[in-house]
Amino acid sequence: MATYVTSDAHGHLRAFDAALEQISLGADDRLYVLGDMVDRGPDPVGVLRLVRSLPNAQVLMGNHEDMLLNTISSGTQLDLLTWEMNGGSSTAAGLDACPHDEYVDIIRWISELPLFDVVSVGERTYLLAHAGIDALGLRGYLATAGFSAGTGYGDVPEDVWRAALAEQDPEDLLWTRGAFWGEPTGLVGPDGRGPVVISGHTPTVLLARYAEMMGGPVLNEDDRANMVEVGACWDTFGVADRIDIDCSAAAGAPHGRVGIMRLDDHAVFYGTIEEGA
Repeated sequence: MATYVTSDAHGHLRAFDAALEQISLGADDRLYVLGDMVDRGPDPVGVLRLVRSLPNAQVLMGNHEDMLLNTISSGTQLDLLTWEMNGGSSTAAGLDACPHDEYVDIIRWISELPLFDVVSVGERTYLLAHAGIDALGLRGYLATAGFSAGTGYGDVPEDVWRAALAEQDPEDLLWTRGAFWGEPTGLVGPDGRGPVVISGHTPTVLLARYAEMMGGPVLNEDDRANMVEVGACWDTFGVADRIDIDCSAAAGAPHGRVGIMRLDDHAVFYGTIEEGA
């Protein structure tokens, strides 16, 4: 059984499908999709249909799904303008073309998506959220639960991680950038154990605005966006405590790709967005 993560396909169905073809999901594999399936690209509804067709996909809400829901529920011109300014027109057109029953089913499904997840692979726990976490707030919650940096966080049970994440501000889980990428989480102990946080939302081509200690280049030799591990330093005891998996699909070609990472060995697989797509 293998565990995979992906995020921010942003309507680029062809690139997402190309990345999926490379991993050949098995019946026992897990795929975590960290939101922003919609907006920007040419076929957001196609991406939604594909994700929903995968029986082993666990899906989180992204800020673009949240904007979609806010626009539909409020009906205000301000929310509509905000959504359109952020690439919502392609999603709106796709939803308008759906049969009514499918439209209702899609919106209901999106509205029920969670904001976070927790998964353990091997001896490592991964905290999953679309944009990131409030690490200081998370450590504060853990202190009230009897855990501290002095003893490390490697033995925190999954149910405690879930309870801690449930107390996070949804705005942080959906929208944070600089506060999250700008400094280590403080969750990795001296023994190198503790969770790694995986998020999208911030395209890696822009990551240098917010993060230092990036574990690799944001672009490959063909100027295509990479997934990037962040934070390996003295304070994290050599462990990259954050991973940005947003391969800039929102911007399309020439840099954008849709990426999938296998958590078992951090191997990465990419679907390239071609010109005109």
